[in-house]
Parts: sequence; structure tokens; C-alpha cells
Amino acid sequence: MTAAAERTKADRTPGDPLAVAREQVLERGEGLDEAQILEMLRLPEDRIPELLALAHEVRMRWCGPEVEVEGIVSLKTGGCPEDCHFCSQSGQFPSPVRSAWLDIPGLVKAARETAATGASEFCIVAAVRGPDKRLLSQVRDGVQAIREDGNDIQIACSLGMLTQAQVDELVEMGVHRYNHNLETARSHFPSVVTTHSWEERWETLKMVGEAGMEVCCGGIIGMGETVEQRAEFAAQLGELDPDEVPMNFLIPQPGTPYENFEIVDGKDALRTIGAFRLALPRTILRFAGGRELTLGDLGAEQGMLGGINAIIVGNYLTNLGRPAQQDLDMLAELKMPIKALSETL
Repeated sequence: MTAAAERTKADRTPGDPLAVAREQVLERGEGLDEAQILEMLRLPEDRIPELLALAHEVRMRWCGPEVEVEGIVSLKTGGCPEDCHFCSQSGQFPSPVRSAWLDIPGLVKAARETAATGASEFCIVAAVRGPDKRLLSQVRDGVQAIREDGNDIQIACSLGMLTQAQVDELVEMGVHRYNHNLETARSHFPSVVTTHSWEERWETLKMVGEAGMEVCCGGIIGMGETVEQRAEFAAQLGELDPDEVPMNFLIPQPGTPYENFEIVDGKDALRTIGAFRLALPRTILRFAGGRELTLGDLGAEQGMLGGINAIIVGNYLTNLGRPAQQDLDMLAELKMPIKALSETL
């Protein structure tokens, strides 16, 4: 039976969770609640195509066909004092990553190369608990140098937890979006990080939103959370109502507590993508780290047709992605236009 036929069948079945989701999310634009998200995450394997088809319809109706392309670069790599168990940049684990800084010319070059792909977003990332004066000064100099280079790409930052004064400073610099991931459900967070709390991250995100910057907040799937906690996490993101949610899948990093964790099954990854889209119908849902390992080329296309409407191109922070042109070719084959910079300003 085709996905379209399955959807028609579901529409005739009272109480069917996908039929309910079709009316609630597709027709009314109301995201699923935690119990409904859990129903999506528990759908049998033979209904995953139907879930993805509905998620794609929701994406097209409430977000449109365009795909936002972004590149990221690490201004400060490694040496972070926090103990995020998934992260090779933590100074508390014997990972092969060592502390390093990127100079301003390198930052400008990375922004120029990102813009050349057609990307409308460039994110400056630092492995820190939160920015000190030196780091904020470098970010300011970097933003200014990017602009003096004639590059008007949108600039985002991911610099850890912030104070109100630091939020205000980033706004004054012209940073338009701030990334700070909650990483996982509130109930699971103490198993992932012990050096700071989920609530501290939440407070930074609320300050960012209230200051007028766009909020980017997602997490990592596959860190030992239960399916119930995945539903909890999606519902908590729905409460936060971020502008963007990056979806990462765990890449087990040598030297970290999670180095021997199993890679997320591709079908589970797709099921999760579809469920998150139905929880967040109007949000930018971005393919981020781990998709190549978890899904491969075919899965990436399925994800783009299952609710995803943004993508990071090129490499990640300490992991290689696939060549940017490969993703751009995929978008062209799927006839998905890249969101133009002029339309984001």
C-alpha cells in the first residue's frame, strides 16, 4: 500500500493517532503534546512512511518548501571545563581533541566559504561554559571583520551560558540568532551533564528570546534516553518555542563516557524526525551532526522528505560532515530551493 493510500485509510479510522495528528497539526497548525508525541515514537515500522509523509505535508504547509543552509565554525576548540558526557571537547576526558583558537583571518575565510555555498547563516561556536571578556572581544572583532570583508551573511553564535549583560552585548554586535542546546529531556539531563543544570541552560534561552535574538535550541538523540524521554524532550522544546531546532544524532567520541554507545538505528532516527516535526510544525528543523553516520545518503533524502527544512553543510565542530556540494546537489534533485539571504534580513 502506498503512503498516500495509508493516509487515506488512517483518515477513515477514528482515533488513529496519525489521523488525529493530520487534523490537529496539518489542518490547525497545533503541535502534538507529550502523550501524542510518544504515540508517534511508538508507531510500528510499517507506518514510518506514513508518518514521514504527514510530517512533510506539515513542513510544506506551515514552513514552505525552502531550506535554510548554514555553516558552522569553531572559534575556540577543546579545553571546556564542563563534563558533557557526549563531548570530545571537554577538558575532563582523555579525548584526542586539544584546545585551540581560530584567528580572525581564519574566521573571515570560513564565513566567505560558507556564503559561497549559498548559505544564509554562519554560526560562530566556542567550547566554553560561558564567554569571558577575551572571547566576546574576539567575537566582536570577528563580526566586524566579516562585515568589512563585504559579507552580509546572517551571523549566529553558540558560546555557552550567558548573563543578561552578555546577551545585550551580542544583540548590540548584530548577532541575530543564538544557539544553546538543552541537549535532552530535563529528566535525563543529570545523567548527561553534572557540572551545570538543565535549568541554567533554560534561563539563558529565555533571556536570548526576550532580548529579541532568534532562539536556536535542540539536542542529541541516542544518549541513553528512553523513548518516553524523547517525547518529553520534544514537548519541552514545544514549550520553549524556539525559532530553530537542530537535530543531532550521537557520534560516539573516543575518550568520552559515551564512546561505546551504539549508533541510533536509521528507522528510529526517521521516526524521531517525523515526531519532532509534528510537535513543532512552524519551527526550522535542522539536520545537524550524526546524520551521515545514522542515516547515510538515502536516509538523508528521507529526512528531507520527512519534515526537515534546514541543513548544516560541510564539517561540524570536531567531526567531518560530507562535502557541501553533495548536500546542495541533493536539494537540487529534491527540487527544494535554498532560502535566500535577502529574504531572511
